Amino acid sequence: MTPRRFRILITGAGSGIGAGLAEHLAGAGHSILCTDLDETAARAVAERIVGRGGRATGHALDVTRDESVDALLTALPEAPDVLVNNAGIQHVSRLEDFPIDQWDLLVQVMLTGVARLTRALLPGMRERGYGRIVNIGSIHSLVGSPYKSAYVAAKHGLIGFSKVIALETADTDVTINTICPTYVKTPLVEKQIADQARVHGLSEDEVVEKIMLKPMPKGVFIGFEELAGITAFLFGPAARNITGQAIVVDGGWTVQ
Repeated sequence: MTPRRFRILITGAGSGIGAGLAEHLAGAGHSILCTDLDETAARAVAERIVGRGGRATGHALDVTRDESVDALLTALPEAPDVLVNNAGIQHVSRLEDFPIDQWDLLVQVMLTGVARLTRALLPGMRERGYGRIVNIGSIHSLVGSPYKSAYVAAKHGLIGFSKVIALETADTDVTINTICPTYVKTPLVEKQIADQARVHGLSEDEVVEKIMLKPMPKGVFIGFEELAGITAFLFGPAARNITGQAIVVDGGWTVQ
């Protein structure tokens, strides 16, 4: 049987995990809608995919604005079968020094934006009788770390949101799950290393060793191919009854 090919919309696909997922899933034959606040970056990822023989287009998308979501979906010739909510930002600071507008922005991008995209795509998924929503959470959907109050709050919120939407979509072949990886070596994490070094008074190598990898018994960064494989599994028939779940990819962090 020929594997089914899906139209996959990925937010935050201009770099990092989003770009890695886009390239790996396109390599498996899926059609990718690369979206990012930085349209140039999204188009560059799509062009790389097309240059390798894949199918992809790049689009501007601001997940914090209804009008941006509406404009994108109106412009698409076909609605996506799969939504990967990946867009994310980070700010590392003690709460008392954390600018509240920055706090609000992190929650808007990583939690409210997820609700905004999901709400926009759910009617079409219901009409077609199929849909998959995959949220890219974090180990910080499950545990806390100092100086990341907004990020941790937003990522924790994804799990609660997914549970509710799983119940609301139980009457149709739509699922929603949250993948929760530990650190993936991306530009966002590279910036975190520098920020953590500053607030903890450590060298960047010490941050990697003592803060990022020390809690993981396996002691290695998570790879894009791992996240893409788990995401693809959630599209398939074997996962049709997996919904509202947190898929933890943490090298043993939370089993201790």
